[in-house]
Amino acid sequence: MRPEPEHDYTQYVAARLPRLHRIAYQLLGDRHRADDAVQDALTTLYQRWTRIREVRNLDAYVHTMVVRAALSDRRRFWSRVALWDSPPEVVREPDGPGVEQAMVLRQALRALPEGQRTVLVLRFLCDLPVEEVAGVLGRSEGTVKSQTSHGLRTLRRMLLRAEESVV
Repeated sequence: MRPEPEHDYTQYVAARLPRLHRIAYQLLGDRHRADDAVQDALTTLYQRWTRIREVRNLDAYVHTMVVRAALSDRRRFWSRVALWDSPPEVVREPDGPGVEQAMVLRQALRALPEGQRTVLVLRFLCDLPVEEVAGVLGRSEGTVKSQTSHGLRTLRRMLLRAEESVV
């Protein structure tokens, strides 16, 4: 790749990397697997970068690549191999007042079925409309709406239970 397109690619990736990683992490629930999914997507993007000018909405295109890489990762055999009964606890210093709430939300999100979790992440974290989510996932708009509704209902129920257990 010539220096100018490579510079453009580097600038683009540097600006969007945290968000792309956050999306993959919310889908996979594991930082290392999220890193792998983002790396797979960005490697493919790098290979296509010189032809990328044909894409109308580059961010949506890259989000789709990351989501598909994350979903592809979940289908691989090795991703079902459990090394522990439950993920190890990550000890972190509190970053702010909403840390506990964020942890409870993240745990509840991971407990959702994959389809519902994926739809909720794309709809509310990526702020994609129903039509785009349906296109990314290759599902009908009705299925996306249904999974959004069921996912939100289940998530609310889990968060209420978590709140009641604290009180």
